[in-house]
Amino acid sequence: MTDLLAARTQMALSLGFHIIFAVIGIGMPALMVLAERKWLKTGDPVWLDLAKRWSKGTAILFAVGAVSGTVLSFELGLLWPTFMEYAGPIIGMPFSLEGFAFFTEAIFLGTYLYGWTKLSPKAHWWAGVAVMVSGTVSGIFVVFANAWMNAPAGFEIVNGLPTNIDPIAAMLNPASFHQTLHMTIAAFATTGIAVAGIHAWMLRKNPHDVFHRSALHVALLVAIPASLLQPISGDISAKFVAKYQPAKLAAMEGQFATERGAPLRIGGIPNEATRETKYALEVPKALSFLAFADFDAEVKGLEAFPEEDWPPVAITHFAFQIMVGLGTLMMLASLWVLVLWWRKREVAESRPLLTFLALLTPAGFIAVEAGWVVTEVGRQPWIVYGFMRTKDALTPMPGLVYPLIGITLLYCFLGVVVAYLLWAQILKTKPMTQEMRVP
Repeated sequence: MTDLLAARTQMALSLGFHIIFAVIGIGMPALMVLAERKWLKTGDPVWLDLAKRWSKGTAILFAVGAVSGTVLSFELGLLWPTFMEYAGPIIGMPFSLEGFAFFTEAIFLGTYLYGWTKLSPKAHWWAGVAVMVSGTVSGIFVVFANAWMNAPAGFEIVNGLPTNIDPIAAMLNPASFHQTLHMTIAAFATTGIAVAGIHAWMLRKNPHDVFHRSALHVALLVAIPASLLQPISGDISAKFVAKYQPAKLAAMEGQFATERGAPLRIGGIPNEATRETKYALEVPKALSFLAFADFDAEVKGLEAFPEEDWPPVAITHFAFQIMVGLGTLMMLASLWVLVLWWRKREVAESRPLLTFLALLTPAGFIAVEAGWVVTEVGRQPWIVYGFMRTKDALTPMPGLVYPLIGITLLYCFLGVVVAYLLWAQILKTKPMTQEMRVP
């Protein structure tokens, strides 16, 4: 394994591990805040139990996310020092602001966990709101930095070096809005669907369990609007990619030839050697319309770009298909729930829907991972799009396969610990009947 491949693999592994906890760190506080709000309004002990249990899970995941995020910060400097020297002065502001948001989240999470008997109920609830807001803002600032890598702005190049730096313009680059919107909505949809799936699975065994019925209801309140809004944010993102990163769009769609009225491909296997995508279901002219709101618009194919500037086509295409496919299933599940609610039927009474939700438990996380593959692999061979290639940002230090092995073992250990702690939390849940709800 070359040092470049080892470094890229290590970053992919670190980001893939950390993004799970970042997503949950945005979505879970919303669930515990909603549950506590229900308790404040009704006095029903099931809502209090839910809020406390979810807050403990949030704390576990926050701690592991802090560790994996710290590892990522070190890796940026150790593996990609040229990139940090080049980009540090430009994107330092969002990273600094993310630090403030992170520490705010940590402070209020501690207040929330230990303040049940020390704060008034309303003050305690507002501490939870602060956790939710600061966690969301923290994620947004990180995505600002990544968005800059896709659409560099806020500087000028003089003698090969960035000068006249405007950190605000860099942070609010053309990719900022669509990336932060897409990622934030994805976090709520992913967390909501995952929590709904866990409790749906438990309800398949005991559909009258009040605890799991209540938890499923709150999770769906978060999951449904996010899942239904996600296709809209995805459309905004696709239009940005079509305008600013046409090579990425071509790889996402397996589009090799430049053509007007380009079809949208569902599935298919791209072949870079023959420059065609076989076995795809093609929707005539749909790609041109979705990308440019014109059925006859020209879509640039990969052949319009030097081959050394092509991203890995197959990986980008397959990841995009997985993301869209799973997002569609999550949207369909949300519509199914809405139909039942419209008919005034309980979700817990529909075993097929409970099964569907249970099967979708990991769907959001897989879709998020696939989306980041599209974002990062689709940008290759650039680490800063159009300005710096990934290979030119690599550290000259040899033997990068050894830290890769060490990081892999660390994440395997952390993954086992987290899985055990969360499973222990689930096992502590005892069935609750309607009669047990009386305070």
